[in-house]
Amino acid sequence: MEFKHVSVLLDECIENLNIKPDGIYVDCTLGGAGHSSEIVKRLNEKGRLIGIDQDKDALKAAGERLKEFKNVTLVHSNFHDIKNVLESLDIGEVDGILMDLGVSSYQLDTGDRGFSYMQDAPLDMRMNREIEFSAYDIVNNYSEEEITRVIKEFGEEKFAKRISKFILNARETKNIETTLELVDIIKAAIPAKARREGPHPAKRTFQAIRIEVNKELDIINKTIIDGVSKLSKGGRMAIITFHSLEDRIVKNSYRDLENPCTCPKEFPICVCGKTKSVKVLTRKPIEPSKEELEINPRSRSAKLRVLEKI
Repeated sequence: MEFKHVSVLLDECIENLNIKPDGIYVDCTLGGAGHSSEIVKRLNEKGRLIGIDQDKDALKAAGERLKEFKNVTLVHSNFHDIKNVLESLDIGEVDGILMDLGVSSYQLDTGDRGFSYMQDAPLDMRMNREIEFSAYDIVNNYSEEEITRVIKEFGEEKFAKRISKFILNARETKNIETTLELVDIIKAAIPAKARREGPHPAKRTFQAIRIEVNKELDIINKTIIDGVSKLSKGGRMAIITFHSLEDRIVKNSYRDLENPCTCPKEFPICVCGKTKSVKVLTRKPIEPSKEELEINPRSRSAKLRVLEKI
């Protein structure tokens, strides 16, 4: 299957990165290279693009799409390792960093990846298929309390406790092997009225398990801090999130970098010595236009936040 991912908020990202022709830019979540192909088109021979992805399928597809450009370096890694990646390439500072925290259409739609609650597949959900830990391990090995925590925290699912109880009951008979087995268990756990009125009953649970498998929320804050440390003065960071938990982390990380002072509010002057390193350019996140929503309904929850190094 062709690796495809409709690039969300593409024009808005390109505009807010404020691309310099001779600059160095990092796409931390390369995917199908939709954003990257537009970035590199704006660079001259002195400019450079670094593309990072933990999914080798993505890197292969991106390499094919970007093969005409000589100033592109692709790296198989997780974006939380951005600092080490840049240092290994002997790059001191960069002019822009982009992160798209969404799951690609390819990953959602390719059956054997196990991300989708609409197709039957082995319980997997690994973005990096070289790691051993998968959705199967969570569903079959986590305790009832651990499963409840994951589904409640990462899926914001009000029936988390009931779903985890149903999973444990099903496990007593046999291990849960596939996505649709899990979907049936979730459907049985959620009351009929809630199943009829809300989104797909498995949506929140699948999101939660995917986040736990890939440790998606754990790495965002550190990546932002490390990324900002590698930005040159005037360099920008643009991050696209797709649910409230991610957006909250990005918003708070940006705020803490812009207002790092830890002195009590009653202090007349700052004595902690911490000074701001960034300026947040998006007080409210940028959201998709009506036109984009019509073309790509999966963009409906996307939010873009941008900061600039000062």
